[in-house]
Amino acid sequence: VPPPSLSSSRVSVRWQANEHTLRDSAHVKTKNMGKSFGPPVVMGTEDMMSQKAYGTSAVPIQSDLRWNCSVKTADKICNYNRHYAEHSGYWETTTFLQTESAASGEITFCDSNTGKPLFVGPKGRSWEDFVRESRAHGWPSFRDAEVNWEYVRLLDNGECISVDGTHLGHNLPDGSGNRYCINLVSVAGRAL
Repeated sequence: VPPPSLSSSRVSVRWQANEHTLRDSAHVKTKNMGKSFGPPVVMGTEDMMSQKAYGTSAVPIQSDLRWNCSVKTADKICNYNRHYAEHSGYWETTTFLQTESAASGEITFCDSNTGKPLFVGPKGRSWEDFVRESRAHGWPSFRDAEVNWEYVRLLDNGECISVDGTHLGHNLPDGSGNRYCINLVSVAGRAL
């Protein structure tokens, strides 16, 4: 049975209850629970996600997100949520793949609330490898070298957050190491 939907009159965020999502959810709950991750990971604390003016953020979602990402979905996922995600494959329904390409070089992914740079990629791999891995998992997937640890933190349960309280996604390690499965709506901000 899939987790309950985050549906409201303002926004509808679908939870994909496919085999892959269920496997990843179980992985977060069992493998990461209470775990500390080694370098280069910078651990955060639960108080970073305390209630603020806009859910877990002191500032609202930017009104003009990149790649035509939904501001309503971003607000729900980033600021009023700790467990759920944009639906699997959502990033492919945006203009991301039409706007970005190998010719874009390294892309800076910014916090949808603050505009701070959170991820830069692809780094250490090709554009094609980045897209292939992201498609395979359903969400943009980043590796350690692509994380800006000045502004990104990992909680001991695997939740990936910004230092300003934005829910980003989760760390779902695999045979190649840490894999940060990130909601595009969380990192579609414009640099300020």
